[in-house]
Parts: sequence; structure tokens; C-alpha cells
Amino acid sequence: MTRFPGFTPADLRFLAQLKRHNTKAWFAANRDVYDTSLKPRLATLVEAIDDRLALAAPEIVGDVKRSVFRIHRDVRFSKDKSPYKTHVAAWFFHRRAGKGVASSSPDGGAAGFYVHVEPGGSFCGGGMWMPMRPQLLRIRDAIAAKPDVFAATLKGPFARTFGALSTEAMLVRMPRGYEESHPAAAWMRYQSFTAERTLTTDELASPKLPDRVVKDFVKMLPFVRFLNQALGFPADERRVV
Repeated sequence: MTRFPGFTPADLRFLAQLKRHNTKAWFAANRDVYDTSLKPRLATLVEAIDDRLALAAPEIVGDVKRSVFRIHRDVRFSKDKSPYKTHVAAWFFHRRAGKGVASSSPDGGAAGFYVHVEPGGSFCGGGMWMPMRPQLLRIRDAIAAKPDVFAATLKGPFARTFGALSTEAMLVRMPRGYEESHPAAAWMRYQSFTAERTLTTDELASPKLPDRVVKDFVKMLPFVRFLNQALGFPADERRVV
């Protein structure tokens, strides 16, 4: 198993200062912390989590080149021209799907797991963020066909760790074709299917972070697999090399 050394106070301080001084000049003058500590530690975390997912959820993978998000922001269509994100993050994706996070993936993507490191806002979680319409309709059809099965994935360990699904972008009214009396009515207004839990500063600094995060991922694995099964991405019994 890959050993993770933990993020340092300097790593988090870099991100906090970047939020206050989000310019190319400041980043260039201070990028040594990013290049020699924060970035390689994030890469090691991805490798360590992937090692553990090979046993816990073989179909979900982490890859340093494909999982880690760029720190540079895409400002082409944004009024905010700040050049850098003030967090670092990684996405763990189904090996048969594109690496993109749902709506950002050319093929629509699949459900997976996510780690986000940001001073005062770190978390781990998973699911599928804002699926494209074809994928959203398939998920709705799967939930409508088996509402009790879907509801069960959100109970027990999932509920105790993550609470409930995020209500981001929920519809005000039921989508066309579904009545308020439908057995799956509670889920039909969702357009995004994600959940998360906060990561503390102590957890980020701990070498045990990969173990703790993967334990949480396992608690939402039935939920993630339900979504992926609906999209035609089955679970694996073992990691295929």
C-alpha cells in the first residue's frame, strides 16, 4: 500500500494565502510550496486511495494524471478572472467511463468518488454531479423502477456518515411524466446525486487519511453502484489490470 505522509500546515497556508493573493505574480513567487509539497502529496494521496479501492471497489480507479484537477481556472466564460482555484481536488472514476465529472465528460461520465482540500472547506464524497440529460433520465428510470432499493442505499452507514443527498439544483416541480403520488416521488426532482462529509485539519494531516476516506467511500458504495448500474457501468469483483 502506498504510504501517505499527510498534508502540512504549509500546504494549507499556501491555499489560504492564494485565496487572498490570487494573481500570477504571487503564485510564481510562492509556487515552491505547491511544486515540492502540496502537488506531490496530493498525487501520493491519489495513489494511496487507488491502492485501497483496488480491494474495496475494484471498478473505481484513481490515476495521478487523470484524477487530479488542474489548479488553473478556466476563465474563458467567467466574469471572475482569478487565474487559480483556491483548492486542490481529485476524482476517482469508473474505469469503463470517461474521467470527467458527469456534465464535464464527453461521454456523460459515471458516478465516482471525490476528495477536496481547501482551508475551512475540505470534504470527501461521491456520486454523480449534474449528469447530462440522457444520463439523468436513465437514473430517474432506474430509481422509478426500484425506489425501495435506491432508498436503501441512502440509509444505515450512508445516512450516519453523509446525512442526505445534496439538494443542489433540485427542481421546484416534479419532472414531466411523474406524479406527486409516484412511489419514487421523493427522488424525482433531483438533478444531481451527490453527498459529502467534512474533512478536518487533523484528518488532512494524518497518514491515515487514505484509510479513513476509503472507509467513507465504502459506506456510499451501494449508492454509487446503483447509479452506475443504471448507466450501464457494472461493478467488478476484482481489479482488472
